[in-house]
Amino acid sequence: MNWPAIRAIYSFELGRTLRTLFQSLAAPVISTSLYFIVFGSAIGGRMHAIGGVSYGAFIVPGLIMLSLLTESTANASFGIYLPRFTGTVYELLSAPVSAIEALIGYVGAAASKSVILGFIIAGTARFFVDYTILHPVWALAFLVLTSISFSLFGFILGLWADGFEKLQVVPIMILTPLSFLGGTFYSIAMLPRAWQTVSLFNPIVYLVNGFRWAFYGRADVDVGFSLGMIALFMALCVAIITWIFRTGWRLRS
Repeated sequence: MNWPAIRAIYSFELGRTLRTLFQSLAAPVISTSLYFIVFGSAIGGRMHAIGGVSYGAFIVPGLIMLSLLTESTANASFGIYLPRFTGTVYELLSAPVSAIEALIGYVGAAASKSVILGFIIAGTARFFVDYTILHPVWALAFLVLTSISFSLFGFILGLWADGFEKLQVVPIMILTPLSFLGGTFYSIAMLPRAWQTVSLFNPIVYLVNGFRWAFYGRADVDVGFSLGMIALFMALCVAIITWIFRTGWRLRS
């Protein structure tokens, strides 16, 4: 394993966060704070507790997960797309760096930034609502696994996109709607039975509920199934990326 190469890629990508601090950290925190103000305070004060948890506290895991999904995807997709756009990806391909080493560097940096952001948002939420974390180890596990999974997904998106516009298509048209419909602001048990069944086809439901279980010990779906969904999604992304590096699709053309 070429650890110096991994460290170089990881350090460069992580350093980009410091160079774009407002966009990378401040903007998501400000957006999440506005969600807390609108949904947690304005609307939450008029809603009953859900499963014994106040509405403001109930949406904390969902909002953290919402930021995590979007930022993991955006960081990883832009991280690999920029070298393709500038042509410096050929230096990477000609260097003695394997696909797995490049993947660890890029995805590791994107996932690290997302985990840091998750901690910052969790800390910011303390200024708005009181909440508890019943299973902190599991909460950290869901945080890390989700960051890695969607950083892998973002890496694929960055390889697929042939323009900056395409980098925004999937997050805006698919990921964000699925996140809002995935139980971020509500429990799917509040929906009519037919819509509950439809919601179970939304993969974000399992991510949000697994993370919420780590906070409050309650979830609308089985936690073991949530972990299985994350593992399956991660394995699928790794398989696709392995195929891309073996065939050179979107890398050498």
